Amino acid sequence: MHYDDHDHDLGLAHDLQVMERLVQRRRALKWVAGAGTLALVAGCGSGSGEAETDIATTATATPTPSPTPTPSPTASSSSTTAGCVLNASETAGPYPADGTNSSSGSTSNVLTATGIVRSDIRASFLSTSTVAAGVQVTLTLTLVDVNQSCAPLAGYAIYLWHCDREGHYSLYTAAAESYLRGVQVTDSNGQVTFTTIFPGCYDGRWPHIHFEVFSSLANALGGRYAALTSQLALPSSTCATVYADTATYPSSASNFARVALSSDNVFGDNTTAQNTQMTPTFTGTPTAGYAATAVIGLAR
Repeated sequence: MHYDDHDHDLGLAHDLQVMERLVQRRRALKWVAGAGTLALVAGCGSGSGEAETDIATTATATPTPSPTPTPSPTASSSSTTAGCVLNASETAGPYPADGTNSSSGSTSNVLTATGIVRSDIRASFLSTSTVAAGVQVTLTLTLVDVNQSCAPLAGYAIYLWHCDREGHYSLYTAAAESYLRGVQVTDSNGQVTFTTIFPGCYDGRWPHIHFEVFSSLANALGGRYAALTSQLALPSSTCATVYADTATYPSSASNFARVALSSDNVFGDNTTAQNTQMTPTFTGTPTAGYAATAVIGLAR
C-alpha cells in the first residue's frame, strides 16, 4: 500500500484512523479471495455435498411444489359413467309418421292414433291386422341421463319404428300397413321393451332402427316434442347371419354387401364410442329369436 509523505507526524488520532482503514481493506481482500476460491470449486463441478450446500446458500432457493393429491373416486368416475355416452342426434328420415312430414299429400302422424302405445309392434293396428314376418327380436332399451352419472330416466316415452324384412316402411312404402311402430314408457329402471322383427337392409343404408325420446307420454302422443331423435345400428355379424336366409330376407344380403358403417350417411360421422353405444348387443339365433339390449344416453 502506498502512503503519502504527508501522513507522517500527524498525531495519534490520525495514526489510529489510518490503521483502522488498513484493517478494513485487509478484511475485504480476504473475503474476495475466499469468494474466488468458492467460485473455482463450483466451476470444477465438485461432487462434494458440502460444496453444493455452500453454493445453495448463495442462491435464491426455489420452493419445491407439494405433490397434487389424488382425488378420491366419485360416482362420476365410475365404470358406469365411463360407459355412458351421449347418443348422437340423427335424422328421423323420410318415414317417421310423427307429424313432421306428409305421405300421399297428407300429414302422417301415427302418434295421435289409438293403439300406438304397445310393446309388441309386429302387427298393424289401424286399417289391417297384418303381422310383419321376420326373425323375432325382443329389444330392451335403457334410457339414462348423461348429466347425472347415468341415472335412469323414468316416465319418458320412446317411439320406435323401422322397416320390414323387405325394406318397406308402414304408412309410406307399405302404405296400407301400420306395423313396426309403437310407443312405450320407461319404468323405474329407465327401461322399455319392444317385441319386433329384425329389420331388412335396403339399398344405400346400414341396417338400422329409428327412435324418438319424449319427456312424457303426453308429449309423445301430442307429437313434435321429441327430446332426442336418433337411430340404432344393427351389428354386422348378426346382420350377416339373419340375411343368409334369403327366403325370409330376399334382397337384404345383396344390399348389405354394398354398405359399410363407416361410410353410412347417418352413422359415418359419429365417434367410435357413440356407434358402440348405438349398436345393440344381440344374443340368440334366427330360429329361436334374439334378445337385444342398448343404452340411450340423453342430456337432460
